[in-house]
Amino acid sequence: MSRYSQTVMDHFTDPRNRGRVESPDFVGISGRLGRGPSLVLTVKVADGVVSKAACESYGCGVTIAIGSLLTELLLGRSREQCRKLGVDALLEMAGGLPPDKRHCAGLAAGAVRDMLDQWERRENL
Repeated sequence: MSRYSQTVMDHFTDPRNRGRVESPDFVGISGRLGRGPSLVLTVKVADGVVSKAACESYGCGVTIAIGSLLTELLLGRSREQCRKLGVDALLEMAGGLPPDKRHCAGLAAGAVRDMLDQWERRENL
C-alpha cells in the first residue's frame, strides 16, 4: 500500500501548470524561497474568477504534487470560493497525506492566503 493517494501520485508524475502565469494579476508566496520548501502561485483573474493559475514548487515530490493540484482547484473559482481552499480542503482533495507531509498542504494554503490578500486589497481600492 502506497503512502500517497493516486491523486498525489498522478500530480507528482505529471505536474500541471508548472511555472508562472505571464503578467499575473496576483502572486502568492509561501515558505522560505531559496531556503527550504516553498510555493510561488501566480494567477490571472477574469470576470471575477481565476482564469489561469500556475505554480513553482520547491521541495519534495509532495510539494510539487500539491502545487499542481492547487492550480487545477483554483481555476474557475471566485475569491470567496478560493478562500475555502485551506489545509483541510487540500488534504481532502489530495486523498490525505501522511503526518510528516501535511506541511506541504500548509504551504499551498499559505500561498492562496497571500494571493487572496492581494486580491482583496485591490478590490478595496
